[in-house]
Amino acid sequence: MNYSRILRIAWDGLMLNKVRSFLTTLGVIIGVASVIVMMSVSAGAEAAIAEQINSLGANLLIVSPMRGIPGASRTLLYEDAEAIGEAVTGIVGFSAEQTPAPQTIKANGITLESIAVVGTSADFPQVRDYPLAEGTYFSDEDNDRKLKVAVIGSGLAVDLFGEESALGQTITVGNTKLTVIGVMASKGVVADVDYDGRVYVPINVVFQKFMTTSLMNKDSVRTIYIKVESQEKLDSVTMQVQNLLATRHDVDPAKPDFTIQTQQDVIATQEATTAAFRDLLAWVAGISLLVGGIGIMNIMLVSVTERTREIGLRIAIGAHPSYVRAQFLLESMILSLAGGAMGVVIGVAASILFGAFGGMRTQIVPLSIPLAFVAAAGIGIFFGYYPAGQAAKLDPIVALRHE
Repeated sequence: MNYSRILRIAWDGLMLNKVRSFLTTLGVIIGVASVIVMMSVSAGAEAAIAEQINSLGANLLIVSPMRGIPGASRTLLYEDAEAIGEAVTGIVGFSAEQTPAPQTIKANGITLESIAVVGTSADFPQVRDYPLAEGTYFSDEDNDRKLKVAVIGSGLAVDLFGEESALGQTITVGNTKLTVIGVMASKGVVADVDYDGRVYVPINVVFQKFMTTSLMNKDSVRTIYIKVESQEKLDSVTMQVQNLLATRHDVDPAKPDFTIQTQQDVIATQEATTAAFRDLLAWVAGISLLVGGIGIMNIMLVSVTERTREIGLRIAIGAHPSYVRAQFLLESMILSLAGGAMGVVIGVAASILFGAFGGMRTQIVPLSIPLAFVAAAGIGIFFGYYPAGQAAKLDPIVALRHE
């Protein structure tokens, strides 16, 4: 069997109806492009989540009260954080954090409402990899003395003082006057938190001035961040912290009233929440390819019907049915592969443009390109085999009589 000749005949057959052939490939083009775009959207979302979590700091352990246990939200105390700093080896530092209700801030004749106030300990910039743009952060001594000082985000500094330096200025947070001793470097929005629009205050000042609700202990903390010296020591430090807090809280280590997570744990949890979204995108892309394949089969059946006399004549003069089957199968594969190639180009271009101008990050998955192309080839073979088989089964006498 001369495959080059069959290929030429198949190509000539498609070129007889160029517009129809192009329209037939549209389904495959859309399907392949959808696979690439949707996988890039999913990968981009996961990468953005990972970057946001990693931007919180390197080699972090995140200790939080156990949710769902009555009273657990009040059991993680600032004393626990201090005990970790004193007793646990292999750590660089810790940052205990508590966030009271948003406050109204007044300074320089300007009033801003619903501003987040965060009580932290002195190691916050080091633990969270969040440097200062100017000034200094408060010290452990400042925290112990409940010194009324504040460090503000860069965006908040501009909103309150414009181009004037914020250092030494007085701001009123709620009913408490605080002196600004530092301005944090610009960090932007991470995980829906505007770090540039927050006020950072010694945590003991937060306990004294802003923890007014009776629903929680005055010295309870929302989260303790622990910076570990290296990745290799994460397991060791986790075990030390777990045993220490279990002893302090008088609970069974197997049933603690707190959770300890690494950044990878948090990333895995977030990725799990995007799994349904990713599966949905895969189904949509798969349906697009399926529709494209059905379109190819439909057009190939129409082509067989239109060329019945031609098929009968070829079989009558000696063409083997397998020759006819190969011809129509090749036509189907050409349509699907051409659509696949165009779909890859459009999908990659659309992913880049969507990432550049859309509101969601995209990241092209290299594997998606050959995967989409192979899927297109499979579509051509699968949906083209039935029409090709129908053509090969034609009785030449009946075919020659066909009008």
